[in-house]
Amino acid sequence: MKLILAEKPSVSKNIADALKIKNKQDGYFEGNGYIITWAFGHLLQLNDAKDYDEKMATWKMDNFPFIPESFKYKVKSDPRNREKPDKGAQKQLRTIQQLMRRQDVTAIISACDYDREGQIIGDSIIYNLRTDKEVYRLLLNEWTPDEVLNGLEQIRANSEMRPLQDAGVSRQWADWLIGINLTSVTTLKYQKGKGKALNIGRVLLPTLKIIYDRDKEIRDFVPEDYFKLQGTFSSTEGKYTGIYTVGKEDKFKTKEELDQLQKQIAGKKGIVADKTVQKKKEYPPLLFNLSNLQGYITSKYKGWTADKVLKVAQGLYEKKYITYPRTASMALEESLIGKTAKVVSAISANLPYKDDIKFYASKRVFDNKKVESHSAIIPTYLIPKRLTNDEEQVYEAIKTRLLMQFMPVAEYEETRIVTEIKDTSLPGAFHTKGKVQLVEGWKKAENIKTKDVLLPYVGIGEEVDVKKIETTTHTTQAPKEHTEKTLLRLMETCGKNIDALSDTEEDVMSILSGFSIGTPATRADTIKKLKDIGYIEAKGKSLICTDLGKTLVETFPIKELFNLDFTGRLEKSLYDIEKGNYSKQAFLQLISEFTKNSVEKIKHEQDVTIQEVSYTKRKIENLGKCPVCGHQVIEGQKGFGCSNWKQGCKFVIWKNDKFLAALKKKPTKTMVKAILKNGSAEVKGLTSKKGNKFDAILKYVKNTDNDYFSWQMDFASKK
Repeated sequence: MKLILAEKPSVSKNIADALKIKNKQDGYFEGNGYIITWAFGHLLQLNDAKDYDEKMATWKMDNFPFIPESFKYKVKSDPRNREKPDKGAQKQLRTIQQLMRRQDVTAIISACDYDREGQIIGDSIIYNLRTDKEVYRLLLNEWTPDEVLNGLEQIRANSEMRPLQDAGVSRQWADWLIGINLTSVTTLKYQKGKGKALNIGRVLLPTLKIIYDRDKEIRDFVPEDYFKLQGTFSSTEGKYTGIYTVGKEDKFKTKEELDQLQKQIAGKKGIVADKTVQKKKEYPPLLFNLSNLQGYITSKYKGWTADKVLKVAQGLYEKKYITYPRTASMALEESLIGKTAKVVSAISANLPYKDDIKFYASKRVFDNKKVESHSAIIPTYLIPKRLTNDEEQVYEAIKTRLLMQFMPVAEYEETRIVTEIKDTSLPGAFHTKGKVQLVEGWKKAENIKTKDVLLPYVGIGEEVDVKKIETTTHTTQAPKEHTEKTLLRLMETCGKNIDALSDTEEDVMSILSGFSIGTPATRADTIKKLKDIGYIEAKGKSLICTDLGKTLVETFPIKELFNLDFTGRLEKSLYDIEKGNYSKQAFLQLISEFTKNSVEKIKHEQDVTIQEVSYTKRKIENLGKCPVCGHQVIEGQKGFGCSNWKQGCKFVIWKNDKFLAALKKKPTKTMVKAILKNGSAEVKGLTSKKGNKFDAILKYVKNTDNDYFSWQMDFASKK
């Protein structure tokens, strides 16, 4: 009997389905020679500072820097009471331990995600629970039945994953050292009042600095007027316009110099001095990695954040519809050619442009040199039957991006005309550019319409009439505020390509070399956290610094943490550990020294206030009686819950409740009061999966087999 540990219950169900195991017990599946159990992500977390030393229970400047001799783990904390362990995690850990100790279990297989975080989720559980049994690793890029069965035949010894484990714990321990120490001393030094903290992090601060720098560019920007000279010319075939250009410059600082040119041109004829016609090709954008997918979706659709894109993509992955989403690669491994051919055939079967799709082993798509750990995100061969609107937008983007690779290259004809003015000694000439789409190609998949500038036919040496010469006034524009798309790109490339969001060979290889801010898995969470702690805010799609974020950047003395190169080198070190080219010990020594030096520097800086916290006691409103124990139900930060929760009452209606979220609703105090008083609430404006609005009676009913509640929808009793 082999025991498989999956990262989540949904993944363990995928494995059980592949192995045709129907027998589900409390906390695991069993059958056909396998036991499959699961974690809920991280069941264990690093000890808090006070767990090592009681004096660390209160923040005092003299207690820092605090660097444990060794790092220890404990059951993750209850999200509603950090002083207590999470009961669900505690129960599942006991289940896993009992299964590991069963006499008939001969080996343990970690089936957590194939990345740093997945590695330490599995390893921290298995090795902290201790075992002398063989431990293996299942490494998959998707959870389809075929892939699971093939993967189980090719499991590897978990000891081979030691560099990946070292990289994972190095990241985890480094972020603990920097976060615990610098957040504590920064809050003690620069904050008045208690109740909040000035969060300091290895990835948080350079990301904040990117936004700060752009905001400063915009604040410091001084607009300037400039002028252009536009000519309209007429040939026997029609009219066209051109912009007066000297060398490569078509912008002029004063209107007067163009007025003089107009006088010279008045009454003159033009002549076509040069004409070039070139056929050019446009290749489709590369396959999606996570950052590019997040950028594409957040810029195309309203209401999306990078964090939401990741959650939806993760859901599609766990439902077996797409491959592993947390990837940095924009190409596929060459070994996937056969599998991808089957996927392309399956997902293109009913498309109106299916005849344009011709699969071949494209080097732009299949290239081992451009793949790091995981290939780009593509659909699997399983075709979804039903998707939510959010899932459909993400899935269709991924599907279309793959199909575009095997459609004809788009082609267009670009015409350039140079028109000189006869009988003058002007230093420049009028330049005209036109474009005609010849082959729509891959653009058909996204229905991209081009705005072609059609030009009349003219020949070199042809004389043309000067119909109109006019000076146009323009103003230089400030840089645009960052969006999640542009921010993710800069995090991915560690500040390179600030102006051009391209995917050149150099960009691709720099992304895959690990020189970045954060990883594909963490960038969305970093942006979300910056919003949550109040360092940045979103205005529409734009991200801007708050006053708190601005003051922190200008005051916090550890400038290395704002430096993109410094952060990029740390991330590169983690990448090198993962590849076996750098040691965990050397990295942690570097982080320890950096932490000690930073703490001492902060201590000796001038006392100033970055944040002042004033505490106002919030009036607690009784929303009604708890249906479980009769105590008051009150509003908390994350939900409407029983005030008796410290004594174990589990009644709560979460503000991010998944059932209501699927109906595009959030619980309100009015809704909660009605449910507590009447047992139901009439809710208007719910949204179906097809996007239709409707009203319904909602009830929140206790489950018969556990202590939790579930929603019921009633149309019959609706008036």
